[in-house]
Amino acid sequence: MSGEIYEHFSHDERDFVDKASDWVERAGKFHDMKLTDFLDPRQAFILQTLVNRRDDVQIRLDGGYETAERKRALIAPDYRYLDDEDMGMQVLSITSDDQKIKELEHGDYMGSLLGLGMKRGKIGDIQVLEDGCHTVVASETGAFLSLQLNQVHRVHVFTELLALDQLKWSRSKLETMDITVASLRLDGICADVYRLSRSKVLVPIKAGRCRVNWKVEEDPSKSLKAGDVVSIQGFGRFKVLEQDGLTKKGRCRVKIGKFA
Repeated sequence: MSGEIYEHFSHDERDFVDKASDWVERAGKFHDMKLTDFLDPRQAFILQTLVNRRDDVQIRLDGGYETAERKRALIAPDYRYLDDEDMGMQVLSITSDDQKIKELEHGDYMGSLLGLGMKRGKIGDIQVLEDGCHTVVASETGAFLSLQLNQVHRVHVFTELLALDQLKWSRSKLETMDITVASLRLDGICADVYRLSRSKVLVPIKAGRCRVNWKVEEDPSKSLKAGDVVSIQGFGRFKVLEQDGLTKKGRCRVKIGKFA
C-alpha cells in the first residue's frame, strides 16, 4: 500500500489500516467478500475512507439497530447486492432472579464476557436494561457465550439467544455536569470530570489509554470541542456537550455528559 495513506492516520492505527486495505484490495481485485468483526466508529471511518478511494468496491455497515455504535462491515465488489446478506449477528439476553442485577453496569457485563476469553470484536453494543442486558454478538460466538456465561459480577444469570428483531435497547443515560476550566485542554477537562489531579490524569493519557472520538490521543494539550467523546481506560467515558461562554474571570464554562 502506498505510504501516502498512512499520513491520514496515527501510527498506532497502521495495523488496522493494513488489514482494512487488504480486505478492500481483495474485494476489488479478486471479487472476495469479507465480513469483519464489530468495528468501533473510528475503525469504521478508516474502512469507509479506504473503500471511498475505489469505485469497484462497496461496504455495508450494520450493528443490529439504527443508532448502533459498534458495527460489522461487509466489504464486497460493487456489483453485489448486500441488503439481503446475513451480517452474522444475534442478541444475547442476560437475565437473573437476583434483584442485584438492577445494580449491574455496562462494565460489569463487558468484563464478564471478555473474561470468558472472548475478543472485543465479537461483541457489539451492550444495552443495559432494568432487568438485565441485551447485547449484540457475532453469531459464530453466540452459542459459546450462552453456554459459558452464568455469572456477572457475582450475580447468577440466565442467558438466551434471540433474533435481532427482539433486541431491546436503552437510550444512553448521560449524567450532566457543569465545569469551569482555564482552557479546553484535554488534561484539564479530564482532571475535572474524573476528579483527579492534573498530574495523575497525565499518566494514562501519555500511556496511550485515552481516546478522543475513538482515536488514541497522547497529547494532553489537545483542545476539545463540543461533540467530542473522550474515554480513559478504567475511568469511563464522557461527551463534551457544549461550551457555554466565559466566567467573569475568563474561565471556560463547559457542559459535560458522563455515560452511565
